[in-house]
Amino acid sequence: MLLADVLYKKDLTRDDLIYLLSLTDADEMQALYDRAYEVKAANVGRVVYYRGLIEFSNRCIKNCLYCGIRRDNDEVERFDTDRDDILAMAKWAYDNQYGSLTLQSGERQDEAFIDYIEGLVRDIKALSHGELGITLCVGEQDEAAYRRWFEAGAHRYLLRIETSNPALYAKLHPQDGHHQWQVRKNCLDVLRAIGYQVGTGDMSGLPGQTIEDLADDILFYRDMDIDMIGMGPYVVHHNTPLGKAVVAQGLDSAEGKRRRLELGLKMIAVTRLFLPDVNIASTTALQALHPMGRELGLKAGANVLMPIVTVPKFRSQYLLYDNKPCVEDTPGQCKNCLAARVASVGDTVGLGQWGDSPHFFHKQKT
Repeated sequence: MLLADVLYKKDLTRDDLIYLLSLTDADEMQALYDRAYEVKAANVGRVVYYRGLIEFSNRCIKNCLYCGIRRDNDEVERFDTDRDDILAMAKWAYDNQYGSLTLQSGERQDEAFIDYIEGLVRDIKALSHGELGITLCVGEQDEAAYRRWFEAGAHRYLLRIETSNPALYAKLHPQDGHHQWQVRKNCLDVLRAIGYQVGTGDMSGLPGQTIEDLADDILFYRDMDIDMIGMGPYVVHHNTPLGKAVVAQGLDSAEGKRRRLELGLKMIAVTRLFLPDVNIASTTALQALHPMGRELGLKAGANVLMPIVTVPKFRSQYLLYDNKPCVEDTPGQCKNCLAARVASVGDTVGLGQWGDSPHFFHKQKT
């Protein structure tokens, strides 16, 4: 099999995905990234869209074995951001032409939380005269909650599947009846039926994960008709069951981190080749493993960045993993930093634009 033949194929097979994800030669991986960037330029343009990220609470009812804000992590000082502070940061994002916001928190499912999100979405829409796009990333909910938020003005929803392999998913979550792969998958179905632009994603480099699993994750994105993808390499949090196990097994060495970074970049590139018109984020997890991680993600085919707009005093308390970048930066510093990163790649920033997934609109016409 010749690499060039696969890179320019119109319809990649599962075997092709496995082949590309298995590349280890530096020149061949670079050829993959270069081709993915060409496909990005042709299908979604050399424009990077911002999703100003407001992490407004780290309270969570879930106990995922890899996550730093899991319910049982007693090192975490829990916080809730005052509504006025959230709206002030939303106004800052609007004034600085971010175009879109992502509201993210730990997961809750109580009525007070559902009401709060609905009011928050309506308030942000009002202060921006309907001009700020809103993505929600607040976990598994029932159809009624999703519908209320959609009718309030949210139009995108990100719910990472983490892995398309239910058996691997079970190893990453407590078997307590509250962490079921099928429930998460069903939520994605409901979101799509309501009319959201639906986002999901995985972690690459997990213990026990195979290249075949990662190829199947990409097929899952296609089969679920996903519009936007937020995926990244697994990064250890020191006070989680999975993180402790990975460190104890010596899997968080420099070599282990390098391998996970490469997998993260290959996942972006191969997904771009397979799904040319979706939005793909270059996540902060890449930068946690390499100082230039987000630039590498853009050069491998990503077209979305999520600059942090979280209230500065709470940033150090919203740590899903160790070594999270930009925790000490102000929103203004983050904005300037990312603008420079985008320019260094040769892309431009789509200021004041929602930057919706072309895939969402393409499928509306079919």
